[in-house]
Order: sequence, then C-alpha cells, then structure tokens
Amino acid sequence: MKNLKKQRRIQIILVATVALVLATGLIGYAMRDGINLFRAPTQVLADPPAPNEVFRIGGLVAEGSITRGQGEVIRFEVTDGGATVPVSFRGVLPDLFSENQGMVGTGSYVDGVFVATEILAKHDETYMPKEVIDALKEQGVYQDAEGS
Repeated sequence: MKNLKKQRRIQIILVATVALVLATGLIGYAMRDGINLFRAPTQVLADPPAPNEVFRIGGLVAEGSITRGQGEVIRFEVTDGGATVPVSFRGVLPDLFSENQGMVGTGSYVDGVFVATEILAKHDETYMPKEVIDALKEQGVYQDAEGS
C-alpha cells in the first residue's frame, strides 16, 4: 500500500514537470514575435537587422524631413543626433506627430529604409519615451527640461 502511494506521487511529480516544461516552451514560442526590441538610429545603422525582423525604432523626427507621397504614404527621417534613418509609413499619423519631436515606430528595416507599420508620438508637450531619452542621452543630444 505504501509503495503504491509513493509510486503515485512520483507519477504526479513527473506529469507536473512535463506539463511545466511544455507550458514554458509554448509561452516562449508564442512570444517570439511579440517581443519588439527598441533600437536607436545609430544602432540600426551599426548593425542592420534582417529585413524580416520586426523591431521598434525611436528618436526625434528630423527637421524638414516630412514629405507626403502618393495616397497615404508619408516619408520622414528619425535621428538620435548621431545617425539618421529614413522612415516610410502608410497610414494616418498621430495628431501630435511633428518635426523635432520624439517618436517610436514599429516595423522592419528593408533596403536602407525603416518601413513602419505603427507610429507613436508624444502625448503631451513634455513627454518622450524612456528609450528615446536614453538613446539621446547616450549621443549627448538630450538635455533635461528645467526644473525636472
């Protein structure tokens, strides 16, 4: 009787371990495309990602770089002060999107152009994403606002 209980416990522990390993593997598999790494323009140019890799790029919209093409295509450049990457976006830009303002885009780098599928812009006069601030500080471009 004792031997049967011990054997049953071992079976339960083994089944639980297998289920845990399987669940961890499935979570990792599901998240492989859901994790978008952030890169500054300098990082993108130094180590260009594969054309099928989806990632986030952020920086300041370069002054005088916004051009509107045929239909809904918008082209502009994003910079971190050290490098500039051209961006192409098809869609409607956020209302607060403008030159010399922080932005973060999601998409892929194809033939030297970042093809964005989503563009995020600041949500008030002082907001800039933390990743963009860190990248700009690294380049020596960002300066804290007075009083903060």
